[in-house]
Amino acid sequence: MSVLENKEFVSRYIEAISGKPKPESVVNLFVAEQPLKDHIAASESAFPLYSFKIEEMIGEGDLISLRGRVMGVNKGPFMGAPPTGKSFDVSIFLTYQIAGGKIVDHWMLLDNAELMQQIGFIQNPA
Repeated sequence: MSVLENKEFVSRYIEAISGKPKPESVVNLFVAEQPLKDHIAASESAFPLYSFKIEEMIGEGDLISLRGRVMGVNKGPFMGAPPTGKSFDVSIFLTYQIAGGKIVDHWMLLDNAELMQQIGFIQNPA
């Protein structure tokens, strides 16, 4: 697929899962990589219906990178702790490798400390 087709694919993927249930049947349409499937399932369990806002997307070859925001509410157990009911909105950077019409690898960076502060796992530094 071309870079433009890969960007359109990633946009469709984000639209299909953002703010919606993420059943295996939907995830499997877009994702071949098991670690990403596992991450989505765990995140959906802790933060049901979490969503994305894409702020920028760039591509080169089979790689598509995006900068944006991920938002949700901690309604399920997370890292062994009970849900806090608190919401979060943090920056996220993702790169997806596309092959054969599916995501075959990914790299993700988000501000874990900010996430932990917003959902009440750690206190804001004084």
